[in-house]
Amino acid sequence: MIDHIGLGVSDYARSKAFYLAALAPLGYGLVMEVREAGGHAGFGVGGKPDFWISPGKATTAGAHVAFAAPDRATVRAFHQAALDAGGRDNGPPGLRPQYHPTYYGAFVLDPDGHNVEAVCHEPE
Repeated sequence: MIDHIGLGVSDYARSKAFYLAALAPLGYGLVMEVREAGGHAGFGVGGKPDFWISPGKATTAGAHVAFAAPDRATVRAFHQAALDAGGRDNGPPGLRPQYHPTYYGAFVLDPDGHNVEAVCHEPE
């Protein structure tokens, strides 16, 4: 079981603002911020940070992180919030039957080009 994941980002303040907005529809918020070494932001639900960003050299673009969504409406809300926060569309909300019949996901590229997804596996 994975406890947490982290990405390096080129502009900490920009990425922190992006993830605060993009992950809000999924119930994620800023759970912890460590100020040493320029700051580390831990996002999560229920007080447990499981997604971290850290300043410095950005992790090689192309990393893919998928967040679980409880329903398709939340996937759509994530996608719109991420676009409104400066993300770039990398696949609009919709079914991805190549994965399985009820796989409903949306993809955006964050400010550093990482592929961020929200996915719901439940039928509508």
